[in-house]
Amino acid sequence: MRNVIIAGNWKMYKDLSATSELVEGLKTRLASVPPRVTVVVCPPFTSLAAAGSMLKGSTMKLGAQNMSQHDEGAYTGEISWNMIRSAGCEYVILGHSERRQYFGEKDELINAKAKKALASSLKPIICVGETLAEREGGITDRVITAQVKGVLAGLTRSDMSSVVIAYEPVWAIGTGKTATPAQAQEVHQLIRKLISQMHDWPLAEQTVIQYGGSVKPDNAAELLSQNDIDGALVGGACLKADSFAAIVNAVK
Repeated sequence: MRNVIIAGNWKMYKDLSATSELVEGLKTRLASVPPRVTVVVCPPFTSLAAAGSMLKGSTMKLGAQNMSQHDEGAYTGEISWNMIRSAGCEYVILGHSERRQYFGEKDELINAKAKKALASSLKPIICVGETLAEREGGITDRVITAQVKGVLAGLTRSDMSSVVIAYEPVWAIGTGKTATPAQAQEVHQLIRKLISQMHDWPLAEQTVIQYGGSVKPDNAAELLSQNDIDGALVGGACLKADSFAAIVNAVK
């Protein structure tokens, strides 16, 4: 049985005071979770150290929302693997659709970041997903195939044991729209098949593939009950302790 990973991407929300309030709420509501469920909180960079300190002794893990492919240097505004590791991070989100859309990140760059994360003992949550135009154009499979092969290029079987894939249909992020469980399952199944072709079926079978796209307490259980959906990358619903805890508790 695969593990389940529920990660909350806070995006550009929560200052230090709000971070403290939310983490305290999560610690109260998620004092215990099923053994095979991992909960990851991903605050903005300015809150990582504070959140990391507060999470010590809890079962929850800390993740960053992005990182540079460089170790250090004259890269104004960038954050290195060592910086997020020193704040307590074990996970890092890479290639989120908003990074692709607003900051022009391509598969090649995301792949370089993934390799750097893995070399630095960080577990990357690597995002893939199609736009509304691509889905309506009937090329979802083609887009997902190209993205998966691009972001995972050159990763070894050993590397892949630390990789989490997040399928996030761009048209369902922050729009209130959600892929139906059947639509999400279909793409998750495709991603698992692609991993098996790049490596082997036992590896593909154990790879955690999350769904991300307007996951809420009222749709989480049905999404998470699908055979190939192993968790969720949660956006807006993770900004309140009650709703995020309800999603975690929806894991059967």
